[in-house]
Amino acid sequence: MTASRSSPEGEIIPSLGAPIPVPEYTPAGTDSGGETSARPSRRSRGSDLFGSPATYLLVGINCAVFLWMLYSGVSFNSTSDLIRFGATSTSLMQDHGEWYRLVTAIFVHGGWIHLATNMWCLWNLGMLGEPLVGPFGLVAVYVLTGAAGNLLSMAWNVLHGYDEVGVGASGAVFGIAGILIVLLSNRKLPIPWEELRRLRRSVIQFAILNLIIGGATLFTRDFIRIDNGAHLGGFLAGLALGVPLVPRMTSGRESYLNRQKATFALAALALSLFGYWIANLR
Repeated sequence: MTASRSSPEGEIIPSLGAPIPVPEYTPAGTDSGGETSARPSRRSRGSDLFGSPATYLLVGINCAVFLWMLYSGVSFNSTSDLIRFGATSTSLMQDHGEWYRLVTAIFVHGGWIHLATNMWCLWNLGMLGEPLVGPFGLVAVYVLTGAAGNLLSMAWNVLHGYDEVGVGASGAVFGIAGILIVLLSNRKLPIPWEELRRLRRSVIQFAILNLIIGGATLFTRDFIRIDNGAHLGGFLAGLALGVPLVPRMTSGRESYLNRQKATFALAALALSLFGYWIANLR
């Protein structure tokens, strides 16, 4: 998630958004004993469209918001226009309690390239992650890690006296990458270990290269503005969300879903407490 006083969020570099292949094996349903059975997925390429509803929903919402902005005549170089559509604003959140911006900002983008690169990355990571966390899990991870990234960025701005504006899904994209790195380390998944290692390595490379490129833009802030704090915050939140989920990934659907609900609820509470602390910083 990138924040800037004079320009919207910088995008994840398109060349690093290469497709991460979805495995041919996916966690199948549970058997009568509640254990996850290991068998190759028989979904055809055509049925994948209906097998990843959350990925399509998130991409669709982002695109719909962008089209709404275009229809409304938004100037993407205008921070006031971006704020009107839900961008983060340090002062508005801290001084006026507009905390909803932590979530609305992850569906707002600052231009065609910004939208296209973030949606390309979200599409590929979402298609890989949704079979592992489910539709509910993917939406929760997207919202929680996106908000976590915005909160870390806000804390940095408050501590340094900045009043910055930020938009974009890249903090949440980093969050999905973070949780995938953890979940793909589970050897009990019904996917060959070499395939898991290859997929995990691809996600790690994606995250590291983009974090490095984001850090490099610290020396080019007059040309590219990327909020590295939000990227890092989303990534770390994704890693943290994945840790308690791994032990329940193959213990049956109900057990795994209950662990997800508990994990995401605790994460939401932690973010609320972090936000309360930031609100009282002066």
